[in-house]
Amino acid sequence: MPLPFLTADRAYDQAADDLPLPYDDHDRWRRPYRPGPWRVGGAALLLLLASYVLFAGVIIGLAGTPSSAGTALVIGLVIIVGALRLLRVGAWVSARGVRRVGFFSTRTLRWEQTASVRTVQQPVRWLGLPRTVQGQALILVSKGRRPEDLPPLLTTHGADFLARPQAFDRAADTVEAWAAEYHRG
Repeated sequence: MPLPFLTADRAYDQAADDLPLPYDDHDRWRRPYRPGPWRVGGAALLLLLASYVLFAGVIIGLAGTPSSAGTALVIGLVIIVGALRLLRVGAWVSARGVRRVGFFSTRTLRWEQTASVRTVQQPVRWLGLPRTVQGQALILVSKGRRPEDLPPLLTTHGADFLARPQAFDRAADTVEAWAAEYHRG
């Protein structure tokens, strides 16, 4: 049973006789792909760790000092917030522009500020680590900036697309289609 995530690639999941929903709002921010198994698995492990920390906080609260239990509670909540933020990392699109959500920062660029969106072959980071491998990246070229100034929106070796080249191609095509539809510059 598919989960009702708000994604922009619904057209790929629809049957031939399905029609777009009349209330499908293109002004809402949506991810043009589903989160990959590496991202979901990492978040699940963090949530598992948070459950252990919170359970330890309850035990510490019953047997120890309230300040120690409060510390464990705060650590558990920080881990939960980190897991939820990890799930939000990625590229998001709407009729207003494209948004690149990182773990610590978010950068939004209006479609009018973009010169082009294209897929290129280049060295990309493997799972966001310093190690680079040859792969594909979806690059957003902004007006007035060099392409090297902005990090890639999507890569074939990121947490969402590692070992899933068809999903990367579909997501890159979807973002490029959004850019072509809403680019007014």
